Amino acid sequence: MRLFLTCWLVYVLHFATNTVREIYPALSLGDHLSFDVAEYAGLHPDLFEMPDGRWFSNNNPGASIMGAIPYLLTRPIIDRVVDRARTARQESGAQPPEYDSPWPMAREFFRKSFAKGYDLKFGLAAGVMQAGLMAPLSALSAVVMFYLLLGVTGSARASVWLAVLYAFATPVFYRTAQLNQNLIVCHCALFAFALLWRPWDLKDVPRKPAYFIAGLLSGWAVVCDYSGLIVPVVLGFYGLVRRSSLPESAKDRFDSLRFASGVLMGGAVLLAYQWSSFGNPLWPAQHYMPAANFTERGYVGFDWPQLDLLFDTAFSIRFGLFTSAPILLAVFAFPYWRKGFSLVGRRELICILAFCVVFFIFCGANQYGRMQFNTGVRHIVPITPFVFLLAVGVLLRMPRPFAVLFGVVCTYWSWCLAMYRDVEVGQLGIADCVANVSLGGFELPWLRTLERMGSFFPEAFRTGGSAIAILAVSFAMIYCLWTVSEKKEHSDGMSL
Repeated sequence: MRLFLTCWLVYVLHFATNTVREIYPALSLGDHLSFDVAEYAGLHPDLFEMPDGRWFSNNNPGASIMGAIPYLLTRPIIDRVVDRARTARQESGAQPPEYDSPWPMAREFFRKSFAKGYDLKFGLAAGVMQAGLMAPLSALSAVVMFYLLLGVTGSARASVWLAVLYAFATPVFYRTAQLNQNLIVCHCALFAFALLWRPWDLKDVPRKPAYFIAGLLSGWAVVCDYSGLIVPVVLGFYGLVRRSSLPESAKDRFDSLRFASGVLMGGAVLLAYQWSSFGNPLWPAQHYMPAANFTERGYVGFDWPQLDLLFDTAFSIRFGLFTSAPILLAVFAFPYWRKGFSLVGRRELICILAFCVVFFIFCGANQYGRMQFNTGVRHIVPITPFVFLLAVGVLLRMPRPFAVLFGVVCTYWSWCLAMYRDVEVGQLGIADCVANVSLGGFELPWLRTLERMGSFFPEAFRTGGSAIAILAVSFAMIYCLWTVSEKKEHSDGMSL
């Protein structure tokens, strides 16, 4: 619980106000129980119109469906705030403030949103979707990683520190700042893999893997994004192999059927969405969207794998997996490979390697990956926990001082990326984030948005020391959470 609360608080602090495309269907679902986003037409380039006049987003609906839940729960409050703000603006004749952003499209988006009265709604909705969905999901993934590591290392202290490293030194930190389908695919894959592997079980009391829930999670990965197809395919094979190694007491002849039924339930949701929205259950949203960047390549942007895109997916200075999370470079420490990779079993190692290789091939074929130069690491994010599991085996066998120093530097690198976020402005991509934070001081993405709005918000939110003060108070709360809880546990143990 302490690990979960710590991660949740830090993630919420680093909320980014970006109104991403997944937010629009979530708002329509919460407001009208519909995927039609016609009221937001023209506000995002990924929204397109069908011949019948309805508008949709050119992505799968899984993340939007999940994002609609916290929005729906908080909608009464959001509606009241938005209505009062609209009334006050109409009475005073308020004009949109100058949004001091380096991006012309961002300035134009804010102007249009303000004119339509959506600016507060977008900001509050993005906030509740992040705090109520993305942050707790990512915090839960850190807890799951803790239990996986505890099962293979037997050390609670090492496992909790490594779980913190997973939470804050990998792209999980960066992507949790906003509603994102790629990270949800990542979580679905990790949770499903953990439920099939179950290394925390006692060896003399084996328990049956949760095949149905693992299947549900794998199927939902597809509902979130078509790259999620890799999840049920690879984990389905792993589940079969895993079942063959179980004792008879932990087996059931319907295990495979349970996994398949869970996957099919997710598939049914996606087919129903495509049928109701586009009139055909088999064609994806990309089939109907107008021509855009890279749609001329292959099938609407999905082509044969390209070597340059494969390299960029791994090492681009703006969106590469290993440049975004140097901690994962530990997998290339060749002298430690043989011993390091023994942290996981042979079956798990084959599953992890297969998952990573297939996902890299998929990303090398997806030409839209070339557009990540302005969004940062995204498409390859689902392999993060699997690569991290291999990196952990290497880290545990490094000299401890070197491993600790490496972990601290990598966490700071990832933290700078989560704080500054802009990977396109400068010439050095992610390194620009590190340089700007190191030389310019700590900052929080949502606070920087308020600062860019000038006099529209109170002076208290536009001072350079606000981020430091907020971070200091938050870290003091985290310190108390751990120290007070440990003292209480110690005193309870003494009294017993």
